[in-house]
Amino acid sequence: MAEGLTPKIEYLCRDCEAAGTGPTGPKRCPQCGSPRMIAHDELFALNIAHIDCDAFYASVEKRDNPELAGRAVIIGGAKRGVVATCCYMARLSGVHSAMPIFQAKRLCPEAVIVPPRMKTYVKISREIRRRMDALTPLVEPLSIDEAFLDLSGTRALFKSPPVQVLAKFANDIEREIGITVSVGLSHNKFLAKIASDLDKPRGMAVIGDAETTSFLAAQPVEIIYGIGKSFAARLHRDGITRIGQLQKMSEADLGRKYGEIGLRLARLSTGQDGRRVQTRAVVKSVSHETTFFSDIDDLDTLSTRLLALSELVAARLKARSIAGDTVTLKLKTAGFALRTRARHLLAPTQLAHAIYETGFALLEKEVGITSFRLIGVAVSGLGPAPADDPVDLVDPGVARKAAAERAMDKARARFGDQAVLRGKLFQPQNSPEPPGQKPNRTS
Repeated sequence: MAEGLTPKIEYLCRDCEAAGTGPTGPKRCPQCGSPRMIAHDELFALNIAHIDCDAFYASVEKRDNPELAGRAVIIGGAKRGVVATCCYMARLSGVHSAMPIFQAKRLCPEAVIVPPRMKTYVKISREIRRRMDALTPLVEPLSIDEAFLDLSGTRALFKSPPVQVLAKFANDIEREIGITVSVGLSHNKFLAKIASDLDKPRGMAVIGDAETTSFLAAQPVEIIYGIGKSFAARLHRDGITRIGQLQKMSEADLGRKYGEIGLRLARLSTGQDGRRVQTRAVVKSVSHETTFFSDIDDLDTLSTRLLALSELVAARLKARSIAGDTVTLKLKTAGFALRTRARHLLAPTQLAHAIYETGFALLEKEVGITSFRLIGVAVSGLGPAPADDPVDLVDPGVARKAAAERAMDKARARFGDQAVLRGKLFQPQNSPEPPGQKPNRTS
């Protein structure tokens, strides 16, 4: 800046979306008087955003049920299972996602337990995604309630800087859909994701280019995405608690000490992230799992649930025209110990019978010692589905099973998913359902 010129601070009102510049950022909006101001000397130059819905499932439940307003809300299985998510009031008591429901109840006994309504959440998520797509073609969803956006090329279209476009987006979502979002804005994805957590809920925060290194230096190492509790504990044992300590170490030293993770730490500790916003994230696996109301130790019952989950996984693989060469069985014991067993296939598959038979071979070896509260199956090693189903010259029955399954698929496509059921899954009318919750879907 030339000598004698007063620096200009860019500012925005998050309520009325008025923007301007001045020698300082005003504490209240000059137009509407709102105190919800954001000011920064790079505010209008930043293009990469991370948008995160605030306690998404819980927010939807509070929106749809006014009696839940002002109360702690936990989304999850009412009797058994784990916490899917919870509102901020419950989080203040120590409740968090993936925590067993019984433990959450102990920490927050006054909380209301609400079973998830996935169809409703997905419907709202799609509406929010549609509005994101209207802002920019460069939208990278991370989950049902968060996404990266690159607004670099939108200035001419909206005749406004990205931060102003995002403020209007957040206000429209709150006013028209009834939930709130938090926005992080920066010059890359790593920093934008960090920024979206700085002012939750209903927040907006920015991390500029010039301040990147100094901002990160004061942050705990846990703020780096991907550092879990075990690796954070290792860093702490080595005397490293702040990112600034990583900044003082050479890339070679970090690589020798921590391997590939160390090289990643060297880059991220100084805010380097060359990843672009990808419009379609690469799916690494397709899986389904279910948590039981009562612990199960019976092979026949467990295998019935495994078959149902295999059908769901196969349906999603077929819908995407992909196949995988590795089947993984997931089990959680009554004592919450997690077991995973995997088997590599000779050829990629998307067929339910192949997924089930591989999973069953793994399941047989686990049953008989303990009971289980959760079962899941996943297919990974994904790629385009082969043009033809595999033919096994040793076992001609493989081809017959594949042909039968394709015939079932055609019948279901024409008459509905329940038109054809495998005998093992058939439930006579008025008979009890197998003991388990609705399967959880993950990718």
